[in-house]
Amino acid sequence: MAVDADWEGHSRWVHRSSGEPILDPPYPVPAGWLDDYAWEIRPESVEALAARPDSGVCFLCGGFENEAQVWQLFDRVVYLDVDEETLRDRLTHRTTNHFGKHPEELRAALSWRFVAEDRFRERGATIIDATQPLDLVVRQVVAAAKQ
Repeated sequence: MAVDADWEGHSRWVHRSSGEPILDPPYPVPAGWLDDYAWEIRPESVEALAARPDSGVCFLCGGFENEAQVWQLFDRVVYLDVDEETLRDRLTHRTTNHFGKHPEELRAALSWRFVAEDRFRERGATIIDATQPLDLVVRQVVAAAKQ
């Protein structure tokens, strides 16, 4: 099973200070908005996925500021690493959602890349170069899941 946690109801925007969920975030975000709001995974949602009797192998995809809160629920964690140019190109040309197309969001995503990569390395995640051909990346992800 593969779950896109960014867009299947497993995540949300929250106010950084109050933790209050934001039900209707602005688009595009105004300047400075991303300094006050964080994209977070809902731990109770991930716990429910992990508890499903039919879950088998589950690939939970997405990136969140509070992801460390759910890491203990996973047997393996994989980080798909791309360079800045590739990330910029993928965000500005993707068709699955609009986040990253606006300059404010793109700047934030590019800066988050470095923080996320360091966090994943520190926690022992399998790092995969996702600029490689797709079939090779998929094989490496599946191999990491079988370790």
